[in-house]
Amino acid sequence: MTSRERVFAALDHRTPDRAPRDLWVLPYVTLFRREERDALLRRFPSDFASPEISPGSDDRDLVKLMHEGMYTDEWGSVWHVAEPGVVGEVKRPVLAEWSALQHFQPPWDFLTTRDWNHINRMCEGSDRFVLSSVCARPFERLQFLRGTENLYMDLAEDSAELRTLIGMVRDFYREDVTLWSRSAVDGVMLMDDWGSNIALLISPEMWRAVFKPIYKEFCDIIHRAGKRVFFHSDGNIEAIYPDLIEVGVDALNSQLFCMNIEELGRKYRGKITFWGEIDRQRVLPYGTPAEVRAAVQRVRAALDDGTGGVIAQCEWGKDNARENVEAVYEAWT
Repeated sequence: MTSRERVFAALDHRTPDRAPRDLWVLPYVTLFRREERDALLRRFPSDFASPEISPGSDDRDLVKLMHEGMYTDEWGSVWHVAEPGVVGEVKRPVLAEWSALQHFQPPWDFLTTRDWNHINRMCEGSDRFVLSSVCARPFERLQFLRGTENLYMDLAEDSAELRTLIGMVRDFYREDVTLWSRSAVDGVMLMDDWGSNIALLISPEMWRAVFKPIYKEFCDIIHRAGKRVFFHSDGNIEAIYPDLIEVGVDALNSQLFCMNIEELGRKYRGKITFWGEIDRQRVLPYGTPAEVRAAVQRVRAALDDGTGGVIAQCEWGKDNARENVEAVYEAWT
């Protein structure tokens, strides 16, 4: 099988020759441990690819994270990078005060200036499954624009300003999703981190009322274009697993080790593709290779029945030894 065929077989539960591999390399590793990264990828090539939105754009994004300091994102919020190579956090949200909303507009030029010819050529020249870069992230974007504490108060108060801002963010990401769906990518990636270690960050009822319809609209756009929906969310999101399946998510990347892995398998195996992962809070940074292999074996015992529905995904962060990341893919092999 080619990589693209392998991923589609996994998504469709058509017994791929092996679980597709997907390695997420965080910026620190790319910037400061590139030789280790390249050696591992030579041994365990990824079945996924992600296109640059324009020539050299990936390198330009990495430059922001090379040194400590401040930078302003395309929406106007100011971020602080406290450690080189580690994604920072918003320190000055552009809409910290609602008075700024009157003259605020999403960065539409960020979408219109993309080089879609460059993106499509990359897709058409690859035999890997091409997944868009991160697309819609409405909950996180609202936090970046308002500040996290402000946003939680906004959701509790259900203000008119918040409804206006949600509409603006939804409209922007609808266009983003639509453009990616018209391109030659095989799948479109959505993301929002919805869980703490123990539960959802807002009530499931509020999530269903405010955000579920947005995701449903985006999934419908992607599916109408014949593409697959990939969704990432950190934390314990057991409460909304069935909702994400219902709205049309094809592959879900979640922090399995924050939840009951065996129960997830019992309830949802065969209904969605489990897109990783392996415990990056404890096992990958602090465990031995033997413990890593045991973690993979637990995931496979719960979720992998041999007919597909699993992707061997792993995130390689600053504090992960190369030996532990290698152990993930050795165990999947």
